Amino acid sequence: MIADLRAAARTLGRQLVIVNVRTDSDFETAFAAFTQQDVGAVLVGGSAFFDRRSEHLAALAARHALPAMSPYRAFALAGGLMTYGTNFFYGYHQTGIYAGRILKGEKPANLPVQDATKFELVLNLKTAQALGLTVPPTIRALASEVIE
Repeated sequence: MIADLRAAARTLGRQLVIVNVRTDSDFETAFAAFTQQDVGAVLVGGSAFFDRRSEHLAALAARHALPAMSPYRAFALAGGLMTYGTNFFYGYHQTGIYAGRILKGEKPANLPVQDATKFELVLNLKTAQALGLTVPPTIRALASEVIE
């Protein structure tokens, strides 16, 4: 993912600042670094560590007036600007279907591996307004959910 982000940043003529966060205390240091380096936006990586800290991350982004995006819906619900990622509820549904097929006698090795096919974009317009951002109507129309 980082290689793709670096390539995209180069294509757009942007600088990419990557900060590794491994503990809760690293968050303050990371956001201080973002402020020092005049970062324009934050992309939170996809991991259970970050997902469980959605409220804290959204609060830090708000305090530092940084637009922030995460792959987890909970982040936008907690006050983050937006999320774009897998629709986990659909994935859980698919898991149930596979479990049923296995319980009916199908061999797990014979079942095809499935990639995520349903994604969701959640926009928090309250946060956009607080940041002084205007979300274009075309982006609003693409959103799975809009928090107003």
